[in-house]
Amino acid sequence: QVHLVESGGGLVQAEDSLRLSCAASGRTFSTLSGGWFRQGPGKEREFVASITRDSGLTLYSNSVKGRFTISKDNAKVYLQMNFVKPEDTAVYYCVADTLQVLNIKPNYWGQGTQVTVSS
Repeated sequence: QVHLVESGGGLVQAEDSLRLSCAASGRTFSTLSGGWFRQGPGKEREFVASITRDSGLTLYSNSVKGRFTISKDNAKVYLQMNFVKPEDTAVYYCVADTLQVLNIKPNYWGQGTQVTVSS
């Protein structure tokens, strides 16, 4: 089993930048696809970004495309958040899978880290 732990969340102002990190235990991220979901207050959980296991190809939701960047190395998966908006306020969840491409229902989930964007 893989245990995921997010870090880097916090309170920031609109237009600021923030970098989330996710560490995996049990597996190196070189053998995992990874991604991020988020759930804002009173909202459904939504997909944010993903990165493939081997090729490192990335996919983003339209709401964050051009502002957020996902990346990974052997130790962690990251989410660089630039030009954040109040609507980015959410609990951000790191996800991972052993498959080449992240599935709709990833096998592994982190506990979440809170990101709050003030306006």
